[in-house]
Amino acid sequence: MAQVQRMSRLMVKTLRDDPADAETLSHKLLVRAGYVRRTSAGIWSWLPLGKKVFDNVSRVVREEMDAIGGQEVLLPALLPKEPYEASGRWEEYGDLLFRLKDRKGGDYLLGPTHEEIFTQVVKDQCTSYKDLPVMLYQIQTKYRDEARPRSGVLRGREFQMKDSYSFDTTDEGLAESYALHRAAYQKIFARLGLDHRIVSAVSGAMGGSASEEFLAPAAAGEDTFADCPNCGYAANTEAVTFAVVAADGSAHGAVEELDTPDTPTIETLADHLGVPASATLKNLLVKVDGEIVAVGVPGDREVDLGKLGEHLAPAEVELVTAEDFEGRPELVRGYVGPQGLKLRYIADPRVAPGTAWVTGANKQDTHARNVVAGRDFEVDDYLDVVVVEDGDPCPNCGDRLKLDRAIEIGHIFQLGRKYADTFQLDVLGQNGKPVRVTMGSYGIGVSRAVAALAEQTADDQGLCWPAEVAPADVHVVAAGKALQTELAVEVSEKLGAAGVRVLVDDRQGVSPGVKFTDAELIGVPKILVAGRRSSEGVLELKDRRTGEREEMTVEEAIARLTV
Repeated sequence: MAQVQRMSRLMVKTLRDDPADAETLSHKLLVRAGYVRRTSAGIWSWLPLGKKVFDNVSRVVREEMDAIGGQEVLLPALLPKEPYEASGRWEEYGDLLFRLKDRKGGDYLLGPTHEEIFTQVVKDQCTSYKDLPVMLYQIQTKYRDEARPRSGVLRGREFQMKDSYSFDTTDEGLAESYALHRAAYQKIFARLGLDHRIVSAVSGAMGGSASEEFLAPAAAGEDTFADCPNCGYAANTEAVTFAVVAADGSAHGAVEELDTPDTPTIETLADHLGVPASATLKNLLVKVDGEIVAVGVPGDREVDLGKLGEHLAPAEVELVTAEDFEGRPELVRGYVGPQGLKLRYIADPRVAPGTAWVTGANKQDTHARNVVAGRDFEVDDYLDVVVVEDGDPCPNCGDRLKLDRAIEIGHIFQLGRKYADTFQLDVLGQNGKPVRVTMGSYGIGVSRAVAALAEQTADDQGLCWPAEVAPADVHVVAAGKALQTELAVEVSEKLGAAGVRVLVDDRQGVSPGVKFTDAELIGVPKILVAGRRSSEGVLELKDRRTGEREEMTVEEAIARLTV
């Protein structure tokens, strides 16, 4: 027997108008349909309908995690400073961490992620190779002090996440655990009805080697990913990589200095010389953990600071300020060139050996022509640091890339031994000697998945949930008269007895128009209406997704909905 939820007793207040601060579709509809309520900036309460959807997503996640041998635990959200200080993430996370002190002055944080604590748990519980492999997971509230929480539950300061961790004695074991999680995630998102892409990603502050993201394409997405229509290559733009292909620089003449007054920008320089911006070399100065570093990219491209930061993590990357030029006469603002520059020089692969450029001459109002990479200056590190654009060549096949927006709903990492090294996580191996454990980390944004589903499936009338996650299987609507309400309640109880989850609108004094509008807004997959033919025992069944309608008797409706 399934629950029959009467709207006359349900705490739900639907709204006709969008919230004033809502920008994304999911934010508007989840609030309007009474699924969530804003408590403060970036902090949300899940109301009865929303909690049902959240629990359904969690159930699917649990079932698929259990199917690959995952064991569920629940670790604290309030965590001591020491483990995060040992891993370096007490500082790396910076302002994103919620830090607090207890009454005795001890330092604590609200957990943003739990690698350190899981590592300590396994170190305490597993001592032999016979105890491994093991996969542990939890569905837990996480905390990050976002500078600009927005988009409802898509980017909050408190959010719900499934994080799991694998522990193996060999790299081959880690690869197997990673593959199991990857396949489980595909099953989870397929069951949830989420259109998704698996893309290559960078590990950033998480550390480790292999890393992939699961992205749900949506206009509200904050992630941009590159997709190749020809070969299927897909990657987060921060992970798009291009090979360094050397050119023949022998045909270029000697470096020639040019008088270029009042040309401190690429635009003014290109106009002055009558050359395309792509022929110029832009040199951006940044500070990496306080040290000034130059970053060179073609003049028609922009440096992706987020991408640069991911490449250099955990180092902190920030732009230089006017004060950084004081006492540094060799750094001429607007006229910096790599030749003779006594700084670490990072370049995009497009600045390959043998390529020639117009760039700063390190003198006021002066640029230089025929500055050849590998001849006139050396590159210390090649990193993909430009903002990827539509039409850039696919690193795999050379065809044109297409950029799309998406919501990150999952991320999997092969962490390796980063945290095991930090906490000396060893087990006794088969030969009686200690073996250092290797780890994987795997996350799914459960609350984000709810919002992503709303973004992908909603229509002009409201939410439109897939059956697996909907708050009910059928929404029974009594058009208004007493006979219609009696029939609606009667058929609801019969459906409930047959195991169907029912939401029945039995509210008195509410017009049929409002009830029908609310049913569309709330988004249950099937809507069963007790309307004008109720006296004949005839109901109307509507498919919320397709809009198809069909009249049928009570018996036919029960038979159809209990299949």
